[in-house]
Amino acid sequence: MQLGLVGLGRMGGNMRERLRTAGHEVVGLDHNLERSDVASMAELADKLEAPRAVWVMVPAAVTDATIDEVAAVLDEGDLVIDGGNSRFSEDAPRAERLHERGIGYVDVGVSGGVWGRENGYGLMVGGAQDHVDRLMPIFDALKPDGEYGFVHAGPVGAGHYAKMVHNGIEYGLMHAYAEGYELMAASELVTNVPGVIKSWREGTVVRSWLLDLLDRALEEDPELTQLSDYTEDTGEGRWTVDEAVRLAVPLNVITASLFARFSSRQEDSPALKAVSALRQQFGGHAVRKP
Repeated sequence: MQLGLVGLGRMGGNMRERLRTAGHEVVGLDHNLERSDVASMAELADKLEAPRAVWVMVPAAVTDATIDEVAAVLDEGDLVIDGGNSRFSEDAPRAERLHERGIGYVDVGVSGGVWGRENGYGLMVGGAQDHVDRLMPIFDALKPDGEYGFVHAGPVGAGHYAKMVHNGIEYGLMHAYAEGYELMAASELVTNVPGVIKSWREGTVVRSWLLDLLDRALEEDPELTQLSDYTEDTGEGRWTVDEAVRLAVPLNVITASLFARFSSRQEDSPALKAVSALRQQFGGHAVRKP
């Protein structure tokens, strides 16, 4: 099958290679023309036979503009796939705009990171059944071998919604591992913290790929001395918590893990300074000066 692929960064570039290995013809375009197969959006469209399918794999901030550029060179009956980390609420308006021109739209939440080329990508898809069916050869090539790793989650928006929840869960899992690591590192009894983490990789109920990656990180840097504790977020955790508030669903763990990331960015905590001041005021407790 032919596929246009716009955005050949860490994810898109590896997806192109996995698809080509599976026998698909991929025409790639990137702002870095050294990575590109074509020099322009118009040339990309010319290289594809109708009905075309173009997958957009760019940062969320430029996805709308990129989809508009793609749509400008497509025709009725073509398909646009957004595989980036867009907010689910943006999908329906995009689909409506494209529908007015006779162009279909599918949203895909993609998990797998830099390891996806080798291991396959988890795909959560939203869109009309006929559009999803048409793209199944592409999805089959991208997903891991076997019965898992793909779902048609529902109509347009469902793919990105499922990926949002996936990433919210990821926040909570990562922070639970991180807290366990810190507790053992502070303990007087555990003298081989990396060894404990490694031992959990088989035969335990907490084994997972994230645990494997923590073990890998500790092999490279046993005390994580080469890293800052400053932790970014790309938005999905915030969106998950927003939805929890809207639907009155208690997301205690995910919300706490999101706020922990915010705490990591504070050189000084105004809140904890206020707590120290209050303890001094009501109890005369000693405080530390900066």
